[in-house]
Amino acid sequence: MRVLVTGASGFLGSHLVEHSVRAGHHVRALVRPGSNTARLGDMAGVEPVYGDLADAGSLRRAVQGVDVVFHSAARVADHGTRAQFWNTNVEGTRRLLAAASEAGVARFVFVSSPSALIRLDEGDRFDIDESVPYPDRWFNLYCETKAVSEQLVRAANRPGFTTCALRPRGIWGPRDHSGFLPKLLAKMLDGRLPDLSGGRRVLVSLCHCDNAVAACLGAASAQAERIGGNAYFVADAERTDLWAFLGHAAELFGGRPPTRRIPAPVLDTAVRTAELLWRLPPLAGRREPPLSRYSMALLTRSATYNTGAATRDFGYVPVVSQEAGLRQLADWVESMGGPRTFIRSVA
Repeated sequence: MRVLVTGASGFLGSHLVEHSVRAGHHVRALVRPGSNTARLGDMAGVEPVYGDLADAGSLRRAVQGVDVVFHSAARVADHGTRAQFWNTNVEGTRRLLAAASEAGVARFVFVSSPSALIRLDEGDRFDIDESVPYPDRWFNLYCETKAVSEQLVRAANRPGFTTCALRPRGIWGPRDHSGFLPKLLAKMLDGRLPDLSGGRRVLVSLCHCDNAVAACLGAASAQAERIGGNAYFVADAERTDLWAFLGHAAELFGGRPPTRRIPAPVLDTAVRTAELLWRLPPLAGRREPPLSRYSMALLTRSATYNTGAATRDFGYVPVVSQEAGLRQLADWVESMGGPRTFIRSVA
């Protein structure tokens, strides 16, 4: 097939490009002007094209002659203005959907997130499935705009233009310089991350990048009548004790698991203060807050996801175990020059 990958120079996008080429597809890689395309240019079967989700004309050119669109580009952050999130995540997706539909693209696979469904006031939840409805209020602009974008994608499904959304939880693996795991590892290795578990097990679903890619490729070739208009949770096979996993990852890189704990009232005050300060425009659009209710929820609430629907409808099976994934990650960190070089590279 001829496939278009948005966000092709990013973490998940680069893996999507590589695995699509291995599968024998011709890949058109959408990258923004000024992006580093050295890795893309070294791969046979990859056609870099320059464009932006804000530029409808560039998107119309990018989708010409394409069979499948993998839309992984997004603003993924815990800070920013409403305009920044809305223009990229919602309007960018709307423009790309319109361009793909008009060009006769057959399949549109959207990389969404379980954060589209996370609620402000819920506690631990286990084996969440796709019957869970969208919330009335969201934690932050990222959650809201991913939910709105996902609904746009699902509503665009029609005969001849099959759309679906995948919800990988906590994507991790090599080449990630700005996601949740490298940031937490960098803080642990520098001794800046306290143990926020409260002395309890926080059980979560995570998703190695190769497992997320396997789901994308499976959805691209699945029967249209099975997946059209649907959303699917995607995760690793393991139910993960988050703080034990983080501690194990830290030890792989010569660090130690965090032991320092912060009293709950002190932590709650710090989170509320940070959120108040980050409502100010100079901070909101430029820097990530050190703490937020959203980040605290991800680190302190148990949340596991049932991937049975993905298995049933397009044969999803995790292809990488967490132990194998951690070895991959360790090898990649060493190839970069070791843990200290890795820490300096984290955005």
